[in-house]
Amino acid sequence: MKTLYVRVVLTFLVIIIISLLSSLIVGLALFQPKLNRLGQEEMTGAGERIIRLYELTRPQDLDGFLTHASKLVSYPMVLFSDEDHYRSYGREMKKLPASLAPQAVRQVLDGRAYRSALRGADELTVGLPLASEGRTYGLFMLTSSKNEGTILQLLSALLLLALAVGSLCIVAAARYLVKPLRALTAATRELAKGRFDVELPAKRQDELGELARSFNGMARDLKQLEQMRQDFVSNVSHEIQSPLTSISGFAEALKSPGLTTEENRSRYIDIILSESDRLSRLSDNLLKLASLESEQHPMAARTFHLDESIRQAAVALEPLWSAKRLDLELSLPPVLKIQADPDQLNQVWTNLLGNSIKFTPEGGKIAVAIAPEGDEYKVTITDTGIGIPTEDLDRVFERFYKADRSRRSGSGSGLGLSIVRRIVLLHRGRIEAASSPGQGTTVTVRLPRNAAPISPSR
Repeated sequence: MKTLYVRVVLTFLVIIIISLLSSLIVGLALFQPKLNRLGQEEMTGAGERIIRLYELTRPQDLDGFLTHASKLVSYPMVLFSDEDHYRSYGREMKKLPASLAPQAVRQVLDGRAYRSALRGADELTVGLPLASEGRTYGLFMLTSSKNEGTILQLLSALLLLALAVGSLCIVAAARYLVKPLRALTAATRELAKGRFDVELPAKRQDELGELARSFNGMARDLKQLEQMRQDFVSNVSHEIQSPLTSISGFAEALKSPGLTTEENRSRYIDIILSESDRLSRLSDNLLKLASLESEQHPMAARTFHLDESIRQAAVALEPLWSAKRLDLELSLPPVLKIQADPDQLNQVWTNLLGNSIKFTPEGGKIAVAIAPEGDEYKVTITDTGIGIPTEDLDRVFERFYKADRSRRSGSGSGLGLSIVRRIVLLHRGRIEAASSPGQGTTVTVRLPRNAAPISPSR
């Protein structure tokens, strides 16, 4: 009973046995009265033919006549001369059946026919009056034990045959059902060992086939998650190692006063501070992204002006775009109300504008526009920067991903757009980027007017 195969086989066998027995009991309960009625009619007909033959022949020896007649029919007979005296023919009886009760015998001796009850009788009985030599005898026909035995043997043989054939079919079917489950168990063990390349055959169209397809999909997702985890660890290690190497190297240089001039000392300290600040920003971004992807991130939605939120972000970044002599054009219709988290959306505009400022050459142009579209707002940020290669557009929102060499060599951590995408998704919005190298980049953000944050989920 420890294996599913044995349990399935035994369960089906028990079901078959119960079904056969139940069918037999129900069948007998439904059809036994009809069968008994037919049997009694046949017994009555046989008895009437014997009496008619006796009346036609009028043999002197009644006993001899009935002895020979009993060999012509399949039913045992009992002849009562009175209530206490009888003789059986065709079957020796040491004890009369309960159906031959005294009142039944008396009824036939009085000249009236008798039939036993169709239900509850231990044996079917038909009684007919037989007149001979001025006396009335009671001739009773009983059920043939040969017929009953043959019928019971036939039913038993059919039941045993059905049970044997059903058992063989169940054994084969159980193997067919359990085999994919065994394969699933083996594949699960491989998956637990970190081997994500397992794949189950999924040609079946039933629930087991659906289970196999779901398992294969889960294995692919786990493989992808494992690859993402490894990439994440590698990227974090790289992003941390680079500033740590600089800090460590310049700190060692500062320990040798004889090898470092006062001018270099100040420059080294500035580099150490800059790299420390870079590490701090990386740590903050990692914590912020982890918080956004968790279910415990605090969300504070309220109604405010979307145009004013973007304008404030642009003003906060004015030192950066003014230093590069960039032309910042804002097309912001007034009184555009939205229900959302203002601090998180401010993070979105700050990161997107910061990227445009960072990768747009001096004298370039950045345009920000809002356009109401039905129940949502469409915000576009377009720059004349270096652009993004087409093959990188689908990955710019991944963690630590940096598109071209210019971006990779920058001081950014590659987490800004990941944070932006997560915030937009939490507000039930959409974000997409369109760009080509040397032609600038356009980032489009669509937010519903009622962008109250939904419960975050991974």
